[in-house]
Amino acid sequence: MQEYILNAFDLVNVSFRTEAGNDRVTKAHEYAQKLYEELKVHGGNLTRDRLLAILLLGITDDLLQQKIKVENINTNLISLLKKIDDSIPVQSKEQ
Repeated sequence: MQEYILNAFDLVNVSFRTEAGNDRVTKAHEYAQKLYEELKVHGGNLTRDRLLAILLLGITDDLLQQKIKVENINTNLISLLKKIDDSIPVQSKEQ
């Protein structure tokens, strides 16, 4: 497990360990930081804790929406595979 130390969300030296590689951590950090900055601009006088709570809910919603999309894609793929299987004639062993 690799340890990372980041400056994020107006916090200095946030450290954590993860199995994720540097590229994933960097992309996640950039995505979350961008959302946080957007919230900060539009959030007015909200405290950092409230901004982080809103950010967490937003990212969680994004994750749940992506999970629903993946489930729908998997359902469609299974349906297509079944149609393909049903359209292929079964050959008897006697031939």
